[in-house]
Amino acid sequence: MSNQANESQYFDLHTTGIGYLNRIREVKPKGRGAKPFLAVTVAALCGNKEAVEYRYIDCNTVGAEAEKLVRRCIDAVNAEKKVLVSFRIGDCWADPFTYSSGPKQGQHGASLKGRLLYIGWIKVDGEFVYEAKPRDAVPAEQQGTDQGSEGDQSAA
Repeated sequence: MSNQANESQYFDLHTTGIGYLNRIREVKPKGRGAKPFLAVTVAALCGNKEAVEYRYIDCNTVGAEAEKLVRRCIDAVNAEKKVLVSFRIGDCWADPFTYSSGPKQGQHGASLKGRLLYIGWIKVDGEFVYEAKPRDAVPAEQQGTDQGSEGDQSAA
């Protein structure tokens, strides 16, 4: 019998785009066995470039690399610098709630939530501070002449 038959299979729902990081915070949930996690709100850009709209997605940061990169941005976000990232968010869902105070008290609302899985690049106030290396990148010293010339490679 194959181990493959016993493995769980999942369907991934990924949202990709660019957006601004806001409200980076450590969340310490109450309850037995609840583990703290790093949360961030991504203000995802959408719509026409001339009339950009934002979709706010509250995320828990998943994976060591994504967490490390978000932590690198804490000081810039707290200093109110514009931190723009390319992102991949998994498994978005709507979380319904009722406003408990303010002018919307008693009204129903919904918050978009997801898991921040990946950051492809980071710009702080318009300057690149991080760019992920392609997964299939081969260090220059390991490339042979059979790889083709630079002009032969197509852009992704």
